[in-house]
Amino acid sequence: EEYQSMSSAPHEPHVEKDPVCGMTVDPATAKGTAMHAGARYYFCNPKCLAKFEADPEKYLTPASSPPPAPSAGLYTCPMHPEIVQEGPGACPICGMALEPMTIGVDDGPDPELVDMKRRLLVSGPLALATLIVAMAEMIPGHAIDRLLPGSTRAWVELALSTPVVLWGGWPFFVRGWKSVVTMHLNMFTLIAIGTGAAFISSVAVLVIPGLAAATHAGHGGGPPVYFEAAAVVIALVQLGQILELRARGQTSLAIRGLLDLAPKTARRVRDGNEEDVPLDQVQVGDKLRVRPGERLPTDGTVVDGSSTVDESMLTGEPMPQQKSVGDSVTGGTMNGRGGLLVEAKRVGKETLLAQIVQMVADAQRSRAPIQRLADKVAGIFVPVVLIISVATFIVWSLVGPEPRWVHALLNAVAVLIIACPCALGLATPMSIMVGTGRAAQVGVLFRNAEALEALELVDTLVLDKTGTLTEGKPKLVAIEVRQGKEDELLRLAASLEQSSEHPIGAAIVQAAKDRALALGAVSDFRSVTGQGIEGTVDGHKVVIGNKSLLGDSTESGLLDASAGTLRTKGQTVVLVAIDGVPTGLIGVADPIKENAAETMRGLKALSITPVMLTGDNHATAIAVGTELGISDVRADLLPADKQQVVKTLTTEGRVVAMVGDGVNDAPALAAARVGIAMGTGTDVAIASAGVTLLRGDLGGILRARTLSHATMRNIRQNLFFAFAYNAVGIPIAAGVLYPWLGLTLSPMIAGVAMSLSSVSVITNALRLRRVAV
Repeated sequence: EEYQSMSSAPHEPHVEKDPVCGMTVDPATAKGTAMHAGARYYFCNPKCLAKFEADPEKYLTPASSPPPAPSAGLYTCPMHPEIVQEGPGACPICGMALEPMTIGVDDGPDPELVDMKRRLLVSGPLALATLIVAMAEMIPGHAIDRLLPGSTRAWVELALSTPVVLWGGWPFFVRGWKSVVTMHLNMFTLIAIGTGAAFISSVAVLVIPGLAAATHAGHGGGPPVYFEAAAVVIALVQLGQILELRARGQTSLAIRGLLDLAPKTARRVRDGNEEDVPLDQVQVGDKLRVRPGERLPTDGTVVDGSSTVDESMLTGEPMPQQKSVGDSVTGGTMNGRGGLLVEAKRVGKETLLAQIVQMVADAQRSRAPIQRLADKVAGIFVPVVLIISVATFIVWSLVGPEPRWVHALLNAVAVLIIACPCALGLATPMSIMVGTGRAAQVGVLFRNAEALEALELVDTLVLDKTGTLTEGKPKLVAIEVRQGKEDELLRLAASLEQSSEHPIGAAIVQAAKDRALALGAVSDFRSVTGQGIEGTVDGHKVVIGNKSLLGDSTESGLLDASAGTLRTKGQTVVLVAIDGVPTGLIGVADPIKENAAETMRGLKALSITPVMLTGDNHATAIAVGTELGISDVRADLLPADKQQVVKTLTTEGRVVAMVGDGVNDAPALAAARVGIAMGTGTDVAIASAGVTLLRGDLGGILRARTLSHATMRNIRQNLFFAFAYNAVGIPIAAGVLYPWLGLTLSPMIAGVAMSLSSVSVITNALRLRRVAV
């Protein structure tokens, strides 16, 4: 059946919690395990394991503790998909807000986004007020200066900034502290240290008279406090988080668009009555009425009625497909002008639409190999930034302008804030999420990010012939009659072939039905292995097969010579004798798909070499290869031979992708660097492939390649932006321009730049939604 069983059932991840730090751990990749009281515990790092072994009871949750509410759902990190937990929260590795693993049409607002908006609503005005008070001497008229003397103004700044830092910035400090405890230093480590240092040092200067007296340096006659820097940076980070969360939410638009295809209700027919019921109440076997212009509620089979169905929203195929009794239909597609009665065959998570959504979601959460580069850099980046910040403080404390320690502190804080590696971490996963979502919209499903990345590198495309390059349904294409009439020859041949199970016989029978020929009764049917069939039809002795079955006569020799000409055109030819007289021949061919030749030209334009593999005979294979412009054709192959060809090409240094649709293609699909399955093929082929073309359309190969190239280029752009931003920003924040230009970077400006860097990376990733394919 077309388009069925696109993936296995959704996988429920097996996760455990590290009892020491609370981090989610995959048992398969845990850094340590321990047994206690008959239970096994898993740990994210050896340090947690050592703490647990020293005092297990300290870290064990009491049995009476209530488990997380199951209704909260599973959440995961877009940068670290191995992190899975019940309900929303923050990633223990990078500190980013977690996202729901399952996206629904009716999902409420993002709780993290709601919380950040609430905090910014309070922090924003207070941070702005703190900044205005701090910059009083720069305001014309000096009204604030006269109203609030220097020391009084500092206390006002403390009062205004304290709610911003301690309440508005509390989530950042919690994540920063957790990053230190678990030794997973991240952007929140830098934010917490930077803003915390500015705030605490300012409080110290204000409440310890000796420090204030030693560090007066103008500042409106008051002590050199920088409450405004801490408050404004916190507010800017909140704003950056809001912009980031909103942009991240847009990456799920592809999935939500697919979910929107399914109607909320179905019209069920039961015992002669019709009623609208919620879709989740529909069961397998229910009869569903689909009226003109409505969407199909679920996968099923038409049991009454006839109509055209628009499947373009699911497969991208623009032409509506005719559906009548016995035809399969897919949930989410649009019914035309006719009415249909459909028997539900797959419901809920078993429908094609649900499985596509799951496949897209899984692909969006998978990690591309290029992510390893970002991970390695991020692993050493934060410690290096901390060292640079400390060095900046020390250097400017020794040689900076007065008051030296204040100048040193501001530069050190600016380094910490501007160097936040959020943009670096977002560079790859955001592009993967948008790219795979865009691919799903045009009928290309990537099983994981690795397949998306590898497809860009492919230089050799191995294609199965039958069902991939060809329709996979043989059709009668030629009849040559030496005696009698063409229709009578076809009628007698089709009557005999009714008793045969061979695909060639099925094509002959179908051709007779298309011509509305009345088939006769068959008796004395006999199949001769390797030669053909014979029997009696309406009193005529009919023989269909090769020359050896018809006998060695002049007439059969002439027919066989004509057959040889047709075989060079890729046709499979059988000879027909009636009442002992060679009468004619029938040519059957598997038609080449409409856009196969165009696709081959497109592949060559991309410097990709096509190779055709088939179990068919050499003459037919060469004919198809010649018509498509494929010079490397390999025929008479068994499934194991196809797999060996892929392995041989790989050992020659080629990056091989394999395209197939049948069970016999599965070994080769699995052996290739990238397996590409036709969505109209078998479940085994689809399960063995990294990419599925929903339409079964060869043009999908070019679309998949275009999206792979665009996504990888987008990732490289993002990584360049992130690296270049830090390469330029950190030295400026450290004060390298100050000796020549007197230029320093305040923590507030650093906060703005840090937020904009993350937003620019996400915005660049969102451009993939408009890639033309």
